[in-house]
Amino acid sequence: MSALVWVIIVLLLAFGISVVLIRRHYMKLLDSALKRAQKSERLKSVFIDNISRTLRAPLKVIDGLCNMVVEEKDENMQPAQVREIVNNISNHTTEMLDFVAQLHEMSKFEGVTPSFTFIEVNLSELMASYRREALNYTKPDVGVRVTSELSPHCRAILDTNLMHQLMMHLLSNAASHVTQGDILVSYNCERKGLKVTVSYPGMGQAELVGADIYSFLQKENALKDSVKSSVLGMAICKAIVDMLGGEFYMESESGKKTVASVWFPCEMKDIYKDL
Repeated sequence: MSALVWVIIVLLLAFGISVVLIRRHYMKLLDSALKRAQKSERLKSVFIDNISRTLRAPLKVIDGLCNMVVEEKDENMQPAQVREIVNNISNHTTEMLDFVAQLHEMSKFEGVTPSFTFIEVNLSELMASYRREALNYTKPDVGVRVTSELSPHCRAILDTNLMHQLMMHLLSNAASHVTQGDILVSYNCERKGLKVTVSYPGMGQAELVGADIYSFLQKENALKDSVKSSVLGMAICKAIVDMLGGEFYMESESGKKTVASVWFPCEMKDIYKDL
């Protein structure tokens, strides 16, 4: 048998083995995807029930309070009573709006194909704008400081919409846990990318990062509690960083300090200009 025939036989065998291995690989992927789809379908019904229950409770309260005012026969209702009712309505409305806003934000990132709009921005000015906005969420005795070793002329090419959502979730989460002291934002160039660190005194629920969001949302009152715990905000942060091909971690040091760090690849210019 000629060498050419042997070569052909070997190639055919190699091709056959490759086909079998490739088929096995994709069958495993298909089986895994099928199991995820089945799990997702089961969770969806539970998830929808939870949404319905979470929204129905405050709506019933609001409806009851409104009826109380409308059906009140005593036209001399005390101002204190009216204020109490209005405050209750306002609190329940705010609770619903906060929940719906976080749920809407989260829905943008689940199963979405990444699509970016990159523009060149001055990092110092961008971080200063986040600081000003974050001050709207902080308590009276809490400050927000921004530091960096980079030049004030440093520019970065990034998606400003995603960056804004990422930073405001991190900063609003920090503001919700700090009653006194400073929230410190630092940013630097690291591994050919941008690293941003948000640190603040107190516990910041580091255990929320990497949590199975859908398992969490199955729990009783999970959607209501998620507004208080910032679990959706942290899930969104992780989703954004994953989309950018970066890393996100958060840790609390003995309950005294919380540090949230974000890194993602980013082209940067004039890093140390005029320093």
